[in-house]
Amino acid sequence: MVIGPIVFCVVVSGMASAGDLKKVGRVGLKAVVYFEFVTTLALIIGAILVWVTRPGVGMNIDLHTLDASALSTYTEHAKSLKDTAGFLLKIILDTAIDAFAKGDILQVLVFAVLFGSALSGDKAQRVTVFIDELSTVFFRIMEFIIKLAPLGVLGAIAFTTGQYGVASLKQLGLLVAVFYVSCFLFVFVMLAVVMRLAGFSIFKLVRYLREELSIVLGTASSDAVLPQIMRKLEWMGVKDSTVGLVIPTGYSFNLDGFSIYLTLAVIFIVQATNTPLSLHDLIVVVLVSLVTSKGAHGIPGSAIVILAATLSAIPAIPVLGLVLILPVDWFVGIARAVTNLIGNCMATVVIAVWENDIDRARAKRVLDQDAEYRFVPAAPESTHGTNGHEGAHAV
Repeated sequence: MVIGPIVFCVVVSGMASAGDLKKVGRVGLKAVVYFEFVTTLALIIGAILVWVTRPGVGMNIDLHTLDASALSTYTEHAKSLKDTAGFLLKIILDTAIDAFAKGDILQVLVFAVLFGSALSGDKAQRVTVFIDELSTVFFRIMEFIIKLAPLGVLGAIAFTTGQYGVASLKQLGLLVAVFYVSCFLFVFVMLAVVMRLAGFSIFKLVRYLREELSIVLGTASSDAVLPQIMRKLEWMGVKDSTVGLVIPTGYSFNLDGFSIYLTLAVIFIVQATNTPLSLHDLIVVVLVSLVTSKGAHGIPGSAIVILAATLSAIPAIPVLGLVLILPVDWFVGIARAVTNLIGNCMATVVIAVWENDIDRARAKRVLDQDAEYRFVPAAPESTHGTNGHEGAHAV
């Protein structure tokens, strides 16, 4: 309901406050280069681990026994994503209102970038101020929703357990375990190295974001904590213009956890259905996934939708095999969302270092949990200062 408007407001505000369109373009280009590099690493890690552990081998699934109707909703969404042309056409808006109505984050981003570009500099200051103030309203709405999140988590867990039962999950338990191990290694080995090169510790960053990560663990979605993580990154010393550009863009373009799951799930289906897979097909899976993963956010049942879109590009792999993954998708989604959130927060810090848009001394004090610099939740009005620090410190 509010993620689309929030993304629009923060991207427009970030571009307008950055002022120089060259700076916006430079930060955006660096973000895209970083996202593609890290996403490729995630895809490869997922493929290697599932290939080595072979969780699907021995299941010997007969495709004729699977219920094709279970995939009908997802395959309909996937039709527009099965090739590059379809993907590019999908991000073009029919109308601005339609993008917000459907909750299509990629389309909202396109509109926000155009809007922010037109506002950059000293143009239409009253519109810029209005959007800043409008964002505070949406931040407050999100705060109300978060307070009800525990009830939603209770219902989701009870429904999943009641419908599928504990015994029915045992057969897919190894797949879930392999995915969790993959995410752990990716965050605390691969991303830890990148973070260390930037001069910070991934462990301290995770500790700093522990409250937000606990919410994501319970809801299996990083949407609910979008406003809060932006405030905490600004409080940490990252310029609000960089946060406002990188975080919303990363929600659609830097899905590390989802990328790991993409190749892992594809190869699991190949193993479970005894489908031969050549090295060429595996390379095609990785290359296609680099494109299709960018449309994952904002689509109902996004993981299954993008998997269907990816598999439709490789005729050798049966799309119907996705029925096998439906029962555990919610459990996998927990680690997927946590990994996505950590990856996006770390990307913002790395790009801020790259762009020299971070107060290093302040960031180190905050991550070291210096009492003087400990984060205190600020009123929404305080998020629009120079770097988002003054209001929070005053509170």
